[in-house]
Amino acid sequence: MAQLIADRSDVDFVLFEQMGIEELAQTKQFDEFNKKTVKMIVNEARNLAIKEILPTNAEGDRDGCVFEDGKVKTPASFKKIFRLLGEGGWIATIDDPAVGGQGMPTIVANACAEYFCGANCAFMIYPGIAHGAGKLIETFGTEKQKTLFLEKMYAGKWGGSMFLTEPQAGTDVGALTTSAVKNPDGTYTITGSKIFITGAEQDLTENIIHPVLARIEGAPKGTKGISLFIVPKIWVKDDGSLGDLNDVRCDGIEEKLGIHGSATCSVTLGASGKCRGLLLGEENKGMRAMFHMMNEARLGVGMQSLSLASSAYLYAVEYAKQRLQGKHLLKMADPAAPQVPIINHPDIRRMLIWMKAHVSGMRSLNYYVGLCFDKVLTAENDADRSLWQGLIELLTPIVKAYSADKSFEVCTQAVQVYGGYGYIQEYPVEQLLRDSKIFSIYEGSNGIQAMDLLARKLGMAKGEHFMNLIAEIKKTASLAEKIKGLAPIAAEVEAAADQLVECAFSLGQNAMSDKVLTAFSHAYPFLEIMGDVVLSWLLLWRAVVAFPELEKRLANVDEEKKSDIIRKNSEAAFYDGQIRQAEYFAFSVLPLSMGKIKNIKNFDGSAVKMAEASF
Repeated sequence: MAQLIADRSDVDFVLFEQMGIEELAQTKQFDEFNKKTVKMIVNEARNLAIKEILPTNAEGDRDGCVFEDGKVKTPASFKKIFRLLGEGGWIATIDDPAVGGQGMPTIVANACAEYFCGANCAFMIYPGIAHGAGKLIETFGTEKQKTLFLEKMYAGKWGGSMFLTEPQAGTDVGALTTSAVKNPDGTYTITGSKIFITGAEQDLTENIIHPVLARIEGAPKGTKGISLFIVPKIWVKDDGSLGDLNDVRCDGIEEKLGIHGSATCSVTLGASGKCRGLLLGEENKGMRAMFHMMNEARLGVGMQSLSLASSAYLYAVEYAKQRLQGKHLLKMADPAAPQVPIINHPDIRRMLIWMKAHVSGMRSLNYYVGLCFDKVLTAENDADRSLWQGLIELLTPIVKAYSADKSFEVCTQAVQVYGGYGYIQEYPVEQLLRDSKIFSIYEGSNGIQAMDLLARKLGMAKGEHFMNLIAEIKKTASLAEKIKGLAPIAAEVEAAADQLVECAFSLGQNAMSDKVLTAFSHAYPFLEIMGDVVLSWLLLWRAVVAFPELEKRLANVDEEKKSDIIRKNSEAAFYDGQIRQAEYFAFSVLPLSMGKIKNIKNFDGSAVKMAEASF
């Protein structure tokens, strides 16, 4: 079953061979995380995911959450695994030990998260959002607030949420109407309604700490007048003990396409006029704080996307190797020819290599951004720190949006590989497809991510972050060009990077002109192109690492016998697979991306010119 969550061989390859994380152990920040320790941590996460979390996935989907008398009942099996995560320190893996964290490198935490999310994505939203809420308090809270809330949130004794969305204020957060009135004791009375609130009510923890966006009386309109408040489900006294129930009422939960085990709630604050909250951070600076949590959440969506895509791909491969259907294409005329596993059919192989290349690329992308966080912490000078932080900023919308859409496509392809069986609930890919659709919608829809990339991220530091990324791509291409077997792939990747630069410059100029609406109609295709180019780089990087390892295993082997060695030797097959997927992506996916660049250069404005009545 382990292989149906994440491919351990590939996880290790990215951690130790591609990303070379053993270098982190040479720094003061992460000196205890040597290779042996990291392998032990990832193995523990894998075991917990397989033995405890994975068995709850189907139940969570089948039973879902139940709303009764203002309370939410989560699937019964969720209580045990939430407790295990808290007791094992898995909720605060990357945080400072001084506040109850494990101090783990982010890239290692990502490897653990891939197993956890792949085992039960809906469940993992609860500890994920508890951590996000805790991180807000750790970052912006007073010492007293940290003392009151952090330890229990990071230990899994108390949960968390994020009260942001209102019926009239989703993406347009500045339109929110939830109000806050300051009381004589320094607390605030909060009044308003929120929708689509994950984990606002659940039975996994004794208390839930809600960060709530609201506008203080007299504050400016729009986002400049929004403040952030800590609103506990049960009021927390100064000594840390629980007091009275706060005036936070759950009015119901949504019946959703997927992630049934995750409670999505509608909430009323202050229905009786008695909802109290504490100001978190400064007045009117709530959006700044909230985006801190949103960025964490968006990177978390990238990990969720990778996890489900990886699982779907592995299920599809296993099924394709076992399912007998039809004769081999070269023996169709032979009436005595036996049925063969469908993995022998070229069209199935086409789907599988597409899936493999995207899953591998997404894994490298998500782990690479995790490594960038670790590089920020261990940087020896401001220039290096700025480099790595800039790459994080630039790649965040790619991690979120590109991973989300490709995850859904991978899950769709997995259903296609299964055929009719993939469409029924008896097989796991049906649930994976449903669960994965939300990734492109929540934590800022993919269209919003594309607008953020075009409007803000490309031009940050006068384009320096973007050009730093291009330099990294060209550095890898330069290494690959020196390897005879990889030189043609490198040429394609480098040419794509050059085309991306031209496209970004052209689109960016138009976005600052009177053609701004047409420019933004091309924002998402540009994000997708950039995602393709980034993945082509990461897959080429994998191939550069894999090539000498494959050569070692094929040393002194006759050319005609090499394919037999690759077929029979699992290590040789693994390294050969790294090269094949890079080759496939460069020659089968990138040409489509270049076609999209041509489309952007044509600058077709039909979408914005078309009259509303014509739609």
